[in-house]
Amino acid sequence: MPRLVGLPPPGPEEAPPASTVSTAFAYRLADFQVRRPWIPLVIATAMTLISLFFALRLKLLMGFDALLPENRPSVHELNRVAAKTAGVSTLFVVLQGGPTTKVESLRKAADALVPEIDKLGSPWVGSVEDGVHEALHFLAPRSGLFADQAKLEKLRDDVTARFDYEVAKKGGNLLDDSDPPPAIDPAKIKADFGLEDDQQNRYPDGYYQSQDGKVVVVAIRSKVLGSDFEKGTEALKRVREVVDRLDVKTFDPGITYGFAGDLQTGISEYTAINRDLTEVGVFGVVMITAVVFLYYLRVRILFAMLITIAFGVSWTFGFTELTIGHLNLATSFLFTIIAGNGINFGIIYMSRFLEARRRGATLQDGVRIAHRETWLPTLTAGAAAAASYGSLCVTEFRGFRDFGVIGSVGMVLCWLATFGALPSVLTVIERIFPMEKVVLTADGVPSTRRPPGFLRRLRRFTKGGVAFGKPFAALVPKSPRLMLGVGVALAIAGFVATVRYVRADPMEYDLTRLRTDQSKRADEIHLTKISEDITGYVGSDGMAILVDRADQVEPLRKALYARRDAAPAGLKPFKDVHSIQDFVPTGQEAKIPVLLAIKDKLVRARKFKAVSDADWTKLQDFLPPDDLKPFDMSGLPAGVARAFTEIDGTRGRIVYISPIAPEAVDDAHYLLRWADSYRETPLADGSKVIGSGRAVIYADMWAAIISDVPPAVLFSFAATVLVVIIAFRAGRASMAVLGALLVGVGWMAGLLVLLDVKLQFLNFIALPITFGIGVDYAVNIVQRYVREGAGGALIAVRETGGAVILCSMTTTLGYLALVRSMNYAVRSLGIAAVLGEISCLLAAVLVLPAALLLLDRNLPKGAQSTLSVRPGRPSSPSIY
Repeated sequence: MPRLVGLPPPGPEEAPPASTVSTAFAYRLADFQVRRPWIPLVIATAMTLISLFFALRLKLLMGFDALLPENRPSVHELNRVAAKTAGVSTLFVVLQGGPTTKVESLRKAADALVPEIDKLGSPWVGSVEDGVHEALHFLAPRSGLFADQAKLEKLRDDVTARFDYEVAKKGGNLLDDSDPPPAIDPAKIKADFGLEDDQQNRYPDGYYQSQDGKVVVVAIRSKVLGSDFEKGTEALKRVREVVDRLDVKTFDPGITYGFAGDLQTGISEYTAINRDLTEVGVFGVVMITAVVFLYYLRVRILFAMLITIAFGVSWTFGFTELTIGHLNLATSFLFTIIAGNGINFGIIYMSRFLEARRRGATLQDGVRIAHRETWLPTLTAGAAAAASYGSLCVTEFRGFRDFGVIGSVGMVLCWLATFGALPSVLTVIERIFPMEKVVLTADGVPSTRRPPGFLRRLRRFTKGGVAFGKPFAALVPKSPRLMLGVGVALAIAGFVATVRYVRADPMEYDLTRLRTDQSKRADEIHLTKISEDITGYVGSDGMAILVDRADQVEPLRKALYARRDAAPAGLKPFKDVHSIQDFVPTGQEAKIPVLLAIKDKLVRARKFKAVSDADWTKLQDFLPPDDLKPFDMSGLPAGVARAFTEIDGTRGRIVYISPIAPEAVDDAHYLLRWADSYRETPLADGSKVIGSGRAVIYADMWAAIISDVPPAVLFSFAATVLVVIIAFRAGRASMAVLGALLVGVGWMAGLLVLLDVKLQFLNFIALPITFGIGVDYAVNIVQRYVREGAGGALIAVRETGGAVILCSMTTTLGYLALVRSMNYAVRSLGIAAVLGEISCLLAAVLVLPAALLLLDRNLPKGAQSTLSVRPGRPSSPSIY
């Protein structure tokens, strides 16, 4: 601890007699905790074990839909669609060949895998295929049914004319050879059937194979969702065992394999986020532990404080599982934030306890004094912090609301852990390892009678610990006018810049900056892109819409296409609308006789050698079967209908709306436009089709943020003002505290603008919580200043400022740990919150004392300060 200034001559300090009900209760609690420390510790430990049991069951929900309230129409619709269609996820086994691997070897390996993987059965495997053989076998000979009727009739007439020409020519009956009919051209026939070369070549021989032949994909549909980590891991494990058992290298030594698809992605992201949570949490704890130890330079003190904060954090997340049941992207990293902020109560308590002990107080008197003098200030600070978190509870946005509930409850539980368990922890430690007798020398320097070890030498050198406040106390008096003027000017500039920044739309529209850093999963992402490009699976980018009746599909398509076509060029909301009806051609009854006539003429022309064997090979797969009949969507094979089939087998109600381009979905401007195009579509019969998916979810998320942030900020500021007014009895001291807070917030806003920090769904949280947490530093400085009287500003910074800075450092380090996260949105929250912490702290230890020095310049030292709450009446007890 820093050397204590302005204290009475060394001598035993005793707890004064209880003069109020609250003090009497604090003394009785202290006496009980010292006499029977095991009882509070057993209770706290039991609560912790129970809390950990529940906390370890917490699930992490990674989707944006988990940030919105469930009663939102878009969330309700998303859940409805998911219940019907999202029961099937995709897993790709990607087989890659080496430089000398033959195409046939890859195909044989894929063909061998398909039946073996299929044996795994439901729910692990719903279907498995290595190509579109089933679809190709069904659709290829029926491709003419999708052609235009007029083109088919023209083709029939041309083929008939050519056939008649060849027959006449061969029989010698040709009268005029000057203008022969068009020759039978396979390319022309394919074109009239609507078949294009790129469609023909996409799936070589029906396989999911790359054009260079070096990659073949085995596509698996699983009943297990990618968000189900346990079952997803098991499904992936079982498939991997099959692949390893088959040993694809027996088909060619150069073959390797990897996994991709949304099942693999879900497992990888879940694993990565959990690992990220652990790494961020460990880093935060290590940093907080280091700075606390640096301040106290006592292992036993550090141990006591870590045990106490562990109690509080465990209780918090046990409560979270019981009340909320899960964490989301906004709340998943609250561990380090609560730990960094909640440990401040222990810092304040420990500082006063050690001060009393250094003055010669007994253990019991030390606990009594710490109870008496810190419960109200820490409760005030905790109430302000809880209010700032709680301000988020007034929002509809579930990401904010859950954050607010967990944060505010965490502050209360950490405060209870400090006053309920920390005294007993200190008592047990001292009974097991008695503290050396500490006395104060004549000049107030702590001293012991034991031979000095390294830590004792270091404590003696630093006079009890690293004095964090001394550099600021030395800097302030050098030029208080300049410091105050520059500080206020920068704050005003920050607010002005913020207004301009907000008018210029500071939102983050690049969605890649809201996701996890995918550099460590580059290979998996590359395989996923290859697999999606090769397989062309519907739904990878498209949004699914589920209508109530199949007869609504065509009216819906017409209404959506009308919206698309009405949009200006360059602002089209989507590209196409897909449904299973796309695979059911119209006018089949009229086309069938035309197609059969074409086939008949081609078969007969071949007999007359009018069609070569090479041309016939190109044509035969696309000629209709002799028993060609009309079909509807119920007649489509599973390989064609799978993406449009609900879990119960119903077909015809799923519609996909695809983006204008795959890369466009990363632009929020486009995503908002896309969402508006299909969010709600009224039909001519009076029914209404509701759309959802990530586009609508994201749009609703922004709408909730924009509407919720202003009231949350105002509520947080109002609650903070109320707490400060109550703590200082609405005196001038409260104005000084709020003025320092506004300076800090102005600096924070200016830094955010200067660094061009874009606002998004997570870093919005930093502003309301900065009010309640950042105000605490100015509160403590003013409380100590009022206690010391005129001229006490530097004493407040030098003595109280050390603990204030330590409190800020632990909170800042809790936020700073977030900057190490692999999620860009979490990193942004950490940056914004750190800027807020540092700004409010510097305003409290530089600008505020500079203003106090100027106020006291004409007052005698020690006189009643100009900020006294009421003349002749002391302020609320200081923390020190």
